[in-house]
Order: sequence, then structure tokens, then C-alpha cells
Amino acid sequence: MSMANHPITSLLTSIGTLTSRPAAFLVLLAYAALWVVFDRESLNWHGAATLSTWAMTLFIQRAEHRDTQAIHAKLDEMLRSNSAASNITRIDDEEPEEIEKHRSRTQQGD
Repeated sequence: MSMANHPITSLLTSIGTLTSRPAAFLVLLAYAALWVVFDRESLNWHGAATLSTWAMTLFIQRAEHRDTQAIHAKLDEMLRSNSAASNITRIDDEEPEEIEKHRSRTQQGD
């Protein structure tokens, strides 16, 4: 089974994309609210640090996703203007491991 068809890699990629969505922040808020309702006593400095770490992780993931999407949009526009580059236009549908393999093959060819 190739890595591109492996269900775990597809799931991990999907989860990474979902954590960049605004809904991920709603999940964090719901988690914090449930923590307050069901176990207020354990929501101390350590709990606040846990929630802060989670929130910062989501902010970083969102910023990185935005930057990546902007880079992809720019590259897509450049690829559309260069007909010789049409053989790699669908590579962004691949899993990260497959993209790394493609980059290694092209670097070895240079």
C-alpha cells in the first residue's frame, strides 16, 4: 500500500487542516466551558497554562495555514502562466511524504 493511500496519513493531514479552521477555536472554548462546569477545582494555573498552550497552538496553526494557502495561490498563478510546468499542478493533492519523495527525485535530477 502506498503512503498516499494509507488511511492514517490521510487522517492526520485532514486533522491538521481542520485545526486551522475557526471551528477549532469553538472546540477549545467548549472544552474550557465544560472544564469549568464539571471540574472547576482542577482549573488552576496548570489548567490555564494548558488552555493557553492549546490556544497558541491553534493561532500558530491558523497563521501557518494562511501563509501556506497564500504561497499556493501565488504558485498556482505562476504555473498557469507556464505551460511546461503543467505536470506538477496536482501535487498539492498528495500526502506530505509523497511530496517529499517528489522533491528528492527532482533535486537528484538537477
